[in-house]
This record gives sequence, C-alpha cells and structure tokens, in this order.
Amino acid sequence: MGSGNKLCARKATWLAFGLIALASISSGHDTATDETPAVAHATTSSLPPTSSDNTINPKIIPGVPPETSLSQHELDQAAEASRAYKQAMSTLTALRAHPPQHTFDPALASGNGNSKSIFSSFLPNLQGQGPIGSVVRIVMKIHHHTFSRIGNTFSQENLGLGSKKNEEEMRGKAIKVVDLLQHSAELGNMDALYTLAQVSLFPPTQHFSLDPQLAYHSLSTHVSRTGNATAQSYMAFFHSTGFKGVTSVDQGKAQLYSTFAANGGDKGARMALGYRYWSGIGTSESCESALSWYGSAAEQSMAKFLSGPPGGRTLPQTPTRLSDLAGGVYGPGASVASTGLNTQRPAIKAGVARAAGETWEDVLEYYLFNADRGEIDFAYRLGKIFYQGSIYAAAGGIASGSEGVGAIPRNYKSARKYFTLIARQVWLHDPPNAMQVKDEHKPVGYAAASAAYLGRMYLRGEGVKADPVMAKLWFERGAEHGDRECHNGLAIIYRDGLIPGFKADSKLAMAHFTAAAGQELAEAQVNIGKYHFNRGELALATPYFETAVRNGSPFEAYYYLAEIYSAQASNPNTPPHVVSSSCAMAVSFYKLVAERGVWDDDLLRDAEIAWMAGSDQDKQVAMLKWWIAAERGYEIAQNNLAYVLDQDKSILRLTRFSPMTPSNDTARLALTQWTRAAAQRNIDALVKVGDYYYHGLGVADESEQGRLEKAARYYQSASDTQLSALAMWNLGWMYENGVGVPQDFHLAKRHYDLALETNSEAYLPVVLSLGKLYARSIWHTLMGGKGGLNIWGPDEDELESNAARPHEGRHLEDGKQAEGAEDDTREEDRGYREEEDGPWYFGKAKEEFHRRRGSQGINTRRTEEEDPIQWARERRDAERERDSDFGPEDYFDGAARGGNREEAEVDEFGETMVLILLCLVISILLYIRTRIVERMRRDQRDQGQAGDQQAPNGNGGVFPLPGDPARNDWAILR
Repeated sequence: MGSGNKLCARKATWLAFGLIALASISSGHDTATDETPAVAHATTSSLPPTSSDNTINPKIIPGVPPETSLSQHELDQAAEASRAYKQAMSTLTALRAHPPQHTFDPALASGNGNSKSIFSSFLPNLQGQGPIGSVVRIVMKIHHHTFSRIGNTFSQENLGLGSKKNEEEMRGKAIKVVDLLQHSAELGNMDALYTLAQVSLFPPTQHFSLDPQLAYHSLSTHVSRTGNATAQSYMAFFHSTGFKGVTSVDQGKAQLYSTFAANGGDKGARMALGYRYWSGIGTSESCESALSWYGSAAEQSMAKFLSGPPGGRTLPQTPTRLSDLAGGVYGPGASVASTGLNTQRPAIKAGVARAAGETWEDVLEYYLFNADRGEIDFAYRLGKIFYQGSIYAAAGGIASGSEGVGAIPRNYKSARKYFTLIARQVWLHDPPNAMQVKDEHKPVGYAAASAAYLGRMYLRGEGVKADPVMAKLWFERGAEHGDRECHNGLAIIYRDGLIPGFKADSKLAMAHFTAAAGQELAEAQVNIGKYHFNRGELALATPYFETAVRNGSPFEAYYYLAEIYSAQASNPNTPPHVVSSSCAMAVSFYKLVAERGVWDDDLLRDAEIAWMAGSDQDKQVAMLKWWIAAERGYEIAQNNLAYVLDQDKSILRLTRFSPMTPSNDTARLALTQWTRAAAQRNIDALVKVGDYYYHGLGVADESEQGRLEKAARYYQSASDTQLSALAMWNLGWMYENGVGVPQDFHLAKRHYDLALETNSEAYLPVVLSLGKLYARSIWHTLMGGKGGLNIWGPDEDELESNAARPHEGRHLEDGKQAEGAEDDTREEDRGYREEEDGPWYFGKAKEEFHRRRGSQGINTRRTEEEDPIQWARERRDAERERDSDFGPEDYFDGAARGGNREEAEVDEFGETMVLILLCLVISILLYIRTRIVERMRRDQRDQGQAGDQQAPNGNGGVFPLPGDPARNDWAILR
C-alpha cells in the first residue's frame, strides 16, 4: 500500500510539472511563433506563422456527416499535433538547458579578482607587492585548483556512479523529442516538421544523431506544403553539394531553389545566388545580377542594424581562420598570412600567444589583479575588454566592434564597474547640471575615455536602463577634455533629438561630428558622410566614407559606398568601362556588408564554437556550417573547410610512410574550396591549388604534363602578387628541374632571389637551393650544355635588370617634372584603366581602393588600439625590471645594480666570457690548492710515522715531543 501511494504521488508530481511547463509554453507560443525554430538551433531562420487549420489534410470518416466529421476530426488532429509539438519543445528546452562542455570561467568574467578561499577570512588584502603577498597568492591558487580537482575527481560522474544513468536518461529524452516531432509532423504540424529537419541536420546536443536523410525528406515535404524560403535555401544546399550522398549534385535544381528562396526573402539564399552569379556556378557570370542579389542582402543587414539602439546594433564579432591560429596554411613564416604586415593581425597574435601557453583566463587574471589593486590603465583596458567581449578590439573606435579570436563573455556590469571607478576619481558625484569642479591632478585622460563608454551604455541601454539625460551628462564631461567618442555621442543625441523636450539640432550635431572626425573617428566620419548622402551631395559624402574605411569602419561606410557605386553603375550615361569597375566595387562592398551583418544567422561563429567543442559530431556540425557558409560566398568558411579537409599537410605525403591514404572525394572538395578562396584574394589558397595540381590530389583524370603546367600557372599567379615567397621558390624549383615549364637556370635563380627578397626568413632554403643550382649548372656546362649560370659574376639578365632600374627612375622623375600639369587631368582615366587590368576577384575592389588612397595615411591608428597582450607583457617586464632594482627584497643592492644603467652599457657577450674565464681560473686555483693540501698531508703522515719509530730512543731532534703544547705551533693542518 505504501509503495502504491508513493507511485501515485510521483505521478501527480510529474503531471503537475508537465501542466505547468505546458501552460508556460502555450502562453509564449502565440506571441512569438518565430522563436520556435531558433530553439532547435541558433542558426535556424524564423518561420512565418503557420496555421494548424491549414496544415491538416481533410479526411472523410464513414458513417458521420461530412461537415461534422471534418471539423471534429481536424480539431482532434490539430489538438494532438499541438500537444505533441509543445511537449517536444519543452523536453528539448530542458535538454538544451544543460551548460555546454567548453564554457568560460564565470568567476573571471564577474570582475572579482579575489578568490573565495578559506584563506580570505585570515588575509583579506592579498593584492600588495612583495614576497609575502606573492607566496600567499600562489598558495591560494594551488589550494583552489587542488580542491577543485579533488572535488571533480571524486564526483559521482567521474566515479561512474551517476554518469551512465544520466547519459541514458538524456538519450531517452532525445529519442522522445524526435518521436514527438515525427508524430506531430505526421498529424500536419509544419512547425514540428521544420524543427525535426533542424534537429536532424544540426543536433542540438550530443544525445541526438546527425541524420541528413531525415532532414532532407523533412525539408522537401515542408517546401512542398508551405514554400518556406529558409527550407528552400537548405534544399538548394543539398542539391548544390550532394551532402552525405543524400541526393545527387544538380546545380540546376540548386539554382532554382535558391531563386525561389531569394524571392521569398531569405537572406542566405540571396547571398548564395549573388555569389553564384558572380562566380558563374550553375549559371553564366553576371555582375548586374550579382549586384542585385547582394544589394538586397546588404539592405536586409542594414535594416537590421538600424533597428537597434541609437547608433545601430552592436556588430557581430569577426570570424577567424583556423589556419591563422597555426601561423597560416603553411605555418609561420612560410605563409603569406603570417609575414610582413600580416603579423600584426589579431588572429596571428592569438596563435602566437596560444603557442606560448598563454590563455585568455591567464590574461584576464593578470588584468584583474592589477586593476583591483588600483592600476588605472589596467582598469580602463579591463573595462574595454568586458564591454566589447573580446581581448582584441577592432580598429576604428567603439562602434567598429571586436575580433572574435579573443572572444570572452560580454559583461556590461563589470565594464561599468571599472569605468565608473576611473571616472569617479575626477567627477565624484552627479549634480543636476554638467558643470562641476574638477581635480586636474587626477587621470583626466582615462576618465574622459571612461566617460565615453559610460555615456554610450546609458544612451543604448547596455547593462543599465536607457537614459539619454545621463548619457548626455557623461558625454559632456568627456567632451570638455576633447574625447572624440564623447563628441560623437553628443552629436547623435542632438541629431536625433533624444532628450525629452528638446528638438533635434543638426547644426550643433554637425559641429560635434566634425570635432570627432578631426580626430579620425570612423563613426563620426560616417555620420558626416550620411548627412551629405541624404542631401544628395554624393561628391561631398564619398570622401568621408572613403576616409572612414581607411580608419577602420567595417560596416556602414561600405554600405553607402556600395550605394554610390551601384548608382554610378546603373547610370545610362556612365561609360562602359566605368560601369564595369563600379559594378565590381559595388558587389564587393555589398558582400562585405551582408557577411558582417549576421545577427540572426551567424554560421561562422556557430561553427567555431562547435569545432572547439572537440567531439566528432560537433566537428561534423562545424564542417557542415562552414560548407553552407562557403556556398554563400564566405571566403573564411571556404578557407576553414579546405584547411580541415586538406590532405597535403604531411611531408611524407604519397609515400609508403604516409600516415593516411588520400581520399579523392575529400581532396576534390578541398580543392574546390581552395580554388574559390583563391579567387577571393587568398594567396596561400592560390599556392595550395598549385600544390594539389602538382601532386594530383582531387583533380580530374588528365595527363601528368597538363597537371604540372596548371600547377606552374597557379604558382606564377601567386608569385605575381609579390607576396608569396613560397610560390616563388616553387617556381624556381620547377624551372631548375624543367617540371611543368622549360628548364631555365636563369629563371630559376631569379625566382630564388625574389623569394629571398620577399621574405628574409627564406634565407636558409634559398641559399641551399642556390648552391645546388650552381652545382647543377656547372655540371650541365661541363657536359656540353648551354644556358648555364655565370659563376664568375652576375648574369647578363641581372645586369640588364639592374641597369634598367635607375634609368626607369630617371625617366619617371623627368616625366613628373615635364608632365606635372597633365597628371591631374588624366588621373581619373588612368585609374579606370588600371582597374580593368586582369580578371576581377572578390577583394580586388577594396585593394584598388586602398591602393589609390593609401598615401593619405592608411596605417594611422590611435595608440589605444594596441595589442592588449603585448601591452600587458611590456608592463609585466617593466615591473619585473623595476622590482629587480628597487624591489622590496633588497633596496641597497638594487640601487647598486641598476642605478647607473644609463651611464655604461657593457657588452653582454663580453660579460659572459669574463665570467666564464673567472670561473675557470677559480676552478684551476681550487684544484691546485687541493693538490698542495693533499701533498702536505701525505708528507705530514710520513713524518709522523718516522717520529713514532724514533720515539723509543728519545731523540726527536728539534721537533717537540708528543704532549708538548709547543708541538701545535708546528702543525700545518689540525
């Protein structure tokens, strides 16, 4: 009886829980129907509301009047379908409520650097300097990690007490979700059918299985019944790629589904269609069609951006190339991505930091430690990190966003804490008016910059309730000290009339915009350009947008420049050659805007998170999302997918020591993605395509000579960019050996020399190759061959090349003096002709734009946008150097060591040699002393034995007898 009561009570409890969950879901389902697919996965696009009454197939029940049968049966089916769908979504929500495996430590993101340890009650202040504080902090850290590791080790999951049962329970719930969705879909619920496809294609947890076959059939049925644009977009992907062999590759059907989806308003389909028209995939190339579809996708992104708070939505963080974290496709130094100015890119810096063992947790801990002990500069940078949600900020100001490679959880509360801490040192309280007595001895520079962030948070409602009055107060404080962000914030308030009771004042707004733009703030320059653009003054607006692009504007400036070039391309009075270049530039800029404005469907970010999760299924999902993004034209997705699938990584490739057997299907897909990435100005991908043709990976059946000739052409294309030393070296080797090209020792030497000029890190391979080349050339000449190198001096080609350079320089200089008046009149026409040279590719328009405007200060950046990791390293090294000289350990010795560093600089090598010499001399002296002492001991021992033999005779000579105190004065060693 007791067991029955317990069972009844348990059933009642579960029934009550189910009713509460059902009521909560049903109350929110009617008001937010577009959130249902998003629950299944973050990348799911919103579905249009579908009425359950319209999704039920009417059936006639025998023996029942048609009207009664139809209505009653449809109602029953609709109710059951809705019940099953809501129950499935409730279970799915519970499954997704579990935290993922790889999450950032919330204790570090909370802004509190003090560890909650048992030592805290005894030592409340552990942020001081000196050896005692350092020892206690180390002990606390060891205590924290030790106890947490012991707790994790003896937890039920690690001991196997509850993990198996929990996994079985989770897997059972996953099966329940799929079963309920299938049941609801069979009864005609289209939302359930779409969610079933999403769950099968993008498993939300590890307990679901990836089932592309079920996803394809569910999407096909959903498209046939509803014509949903997002479902049609996924169908286009299946037909374009033949994913997992679900269906055959049919570019015609892919084009058809993409067209229907794009006309239905799906942004991803519009991007895919624009890319297909631009690249000629499944259709003929058409810049006009690509411009139309990319323009509509960019317009959707811009509308989403403007729907946010004042100043627009916060931009999504930039995606990351996996290859950049390893120093590029070919590693550090050999890749274009990690040579020259590219070494300053955040992704490359992050890869170097990761290789050195530094983690973002360590960086934040160091910043927290220094900020909590009162270091203003650390507190300001820590506030920026928490505000932007990344270690690395993008160039161009606050509105330009941040880099995804250094992403951490965004924490407005902690950011506001540190900014307020700095600002309160100058402005102690908030009076009703902005006028307040300031202490000029306080850090007004950091305070003004902090006021800009505080004003922006109040203006946009980030972490606090939106309050334009408080925002204006903080902006005015910072503007008094000339802060550019504060001037821009005040201008937005005056332009939009955000203060209640005050009208918009465009004249005052333009004054503040001009003050901010004069300090090279990209957002202010964009706002001035928008002012002229809206007035139809395109000639005045264009320079502001171009300057904003140079200063780091990643979104709005590109959109308005694309609008200008698009209007120029559609103008019937524009010359044909100008139409072609304007169309290409407009497509490139629209593409940048559409790819950055992905607030609802950030495939690249989701793929990065899935890839970092580490499990096989998560990596499959990451590759799938990269593949979908690659079909939409994302160069980074194409690079990542090809890099993951790359089969040309091993030095032992295609030998009997090769660690893997190349798969031609996988290599073919990788080659396709490398080729598409190369067409978008990825130089390393261009070299990689040459490698694939050289090794015969993923290429169609053709003669070996044809493959090698194609490889040489790809290497030549990469070499012509003057950026890839590896491509130049490859060409030199091919000319040396006559592989794919005629054998030519002179061209081989020229390419080897160019490789060394391009990248000094190629010194060793180039020197070895040149030595082998000269040896081979000598042997070739001795055997009667012609065309060998001149070993006694430079070749004739070299002399001609060197002689032409000064002549060319004098000719250019004379031309400048003679035709200086004609340059201005022909500059525009010459620019158009230069743009028409060579084939167009994604990114060329941006490159040509920067090339024409580059002399005006393209690399000018504010010092506040420096690398936070490198800055922290320099500060740490400076503190160590200071503490080593005047630290708390020994002040006198520190002064003696470091007091006269600037007066005398001694060669470190010389000091080292002197120390080594002194050590050798001391060692020799010690050895000699030891030998002398041993000899003296031996002599003393011999004398003692002789004395014992003479003692019975009583004749000890002058030496005192044993027991005489005077004997001790004669002892050498006692």
